Amino acid sequence: MIITTTGHIEGRSVAEYLGVCAGEAIVGANIVRDMFASVRDVVGGRSGSYEKVLVSAREGALEHIEADAAERGADAIIGLSLDYEVVGDSGSMLMVVASGTAVRLS
Repeated sequence: MIITTTGHIEGRSVAEYLGVCAGEAIVGANIVRDMFASVRDVVGGRSGSYEKVLVSAREGALEHIEADAAERGADAIIGLSLDYEVVGDSGSMLMVVASGTAVRLS
């Protein structure tokens, strides 16, 4: 399936708009990873553990949006947007939402 942040796909035209589709992923941040990430932040390094969590959450949200679009009969998603939010009582969870428009191309 073609997934793009643009509103069109070069060389293709939209035959049918099938509606807004979305995918969500929520991941918890583990306390040990939090502790090591805060140490890295103090010394100015990158937090590889958080980067892995972000990548995993993004991939999960994209898998879900693609499944949503496929159920609608789409062969592409245009106008993809990714949003990241911290949720939970103590901000201990990360939510990634992918949204876009499911379309059938001609």
